[in-house]
Amino acid sequence: MTTVTSPLAGRVVGLGSVPDPVFSGAMVGPGTAVDPVREPCDALAPVDGVLVSLHPHAFVVVDGEGHGVLVHLGIDTVQLGGRGFDLLRAKGDTVRRGDALVRWNPAAVEEGGKSPVTPVVALDGTADALTGLSDGVVVRAGETLFTWD
Repeated sequence: MTTVTSPLAGRVVGLGSVPDPVFSGAMVGPGTAVDPVREPCDALAPVDGVLVSLHPHAFVVVDGEGHGVLVHLGIDTVQLGGRGFDLLRAKGDTVRRGDALVRWNPAAVEEGGKSPVTPVVALDGTADALTGLSDGVVVRAGETLFTWD
């Protein structure tokens, strides 16, 4: 079982509320999202594992069980071309849950006309394999979002 923790502090919102049809339709995979606190912060690794993909706006960490977790920092933030995001680690790094991976400012993203809502997705997972999903709760960075069997 994999415990997936929140990469950010904020309010948990269901994927169905994410303002992007690819995420809201769970086309990428099941999971949840965090509407982050509007202040500069570091996005944290949600699991122990290897950082297999790293972009300014998104990253994937794969744990020892082969579970890949995608964290997408905001919606349509790829259009920012990396502006406002600082990479703190490198693709291929082994990371521990809670390690800082990307520094960004959700308020600046919002001021730039993009949504800072951050999907946290269980890649190649199924909805029935995830437990503990909750909408509307406030989480601190590092608190459990869901577990994945």
